[in-house]
Amino acid sequence: MARRKHDEEHESHERWLVSYADFITLLFAFFVVMYAISSVNEGKYRVLSDALVSAFRNEVPSSISVIQLPNQAQAGAKPKVSPSAPPRAPELEAQAKKMRGMAGDIRGALGPLIEQGKVRVTQSKRGIAVEISDSVLFDLGRAELQAASVTMLKTVAELVRDNDNLIQVEGHTDNQPIRSTQYPSNWELSAARAASVVRLFAENGIVPKRMVAIGYAEFRPVEQNETVEGRARNRRVTLNILADNKDEVAVLPPADTPRPNGQ
Repeated sequence: MARRKHDEEHESHERWLVSYADFITLLFAFFVVMYAISSVNEGKYRVLSDALVSAFRNEVPSSISVIQLPNQAQAGAKPKVSPSAPPRAPELEAQAKKMRGMAGDIRGALGPLIEQGKVRVTQSKRGIAVEISDSVLFDLGRAELQAASVTMLKTVAELVRDNDNLIQVEGHTDNQPIRSTQYPSNWELSAARAASVVRLFAENGIVPKRMVAIGYAEFRPVEQNETVEGRARNRRVTLNILADNKDEVAVLPPADTPRPNGQ
């Protein structure tokens, strides 16, 4: 006699809802607990917010730039500003005004040489650049200052002597090789020419630690060396009077000299 087949049990397809509901409940409880134990320190949030806004605006945040002791307000003392704080807008404007006045004085003193094309005076955010042709300063292949150039450089020294701006003196040559006993290459010649100017400035009252002498040889040309005129333009000494002083002369950045034909 054949056995009756048991009715097959129907499998439930909704059992996953139980696990899902448990997971959602636990997740909700977790966020409720986290919210209950969290707290916002309004003071720290405001300091952080001010610092971020000031960083993007290149300003000093009012909440951290001024350090004031409790008894300073009662004594009427002025708050101390952190030494590392960047200059404020009035200080930047005063600095720019000073540099414009200095550049104008230099142009006025070197007017005849500027008209002859032997001196160029330009101003940028970096400072003032006074480019002087080597024909005004030196004999060919020499680093001793000519007598006429000494008077001109003394005039420049008088105009910048009473300021604290750092001065970077750069010597440049053309690409014609020099092989003398005194100057085996253009490196020595360009460095010696920059040093001659620095030494004269020091002898005329400029603090030596404000200055640095750099020789670039022929490797920072402003014109092509294929022509006589181009080589004459490349033989030069540039005085960079920097607007933004650094703590050490050794960290002065090199000048952004344009290269011929985009080189």
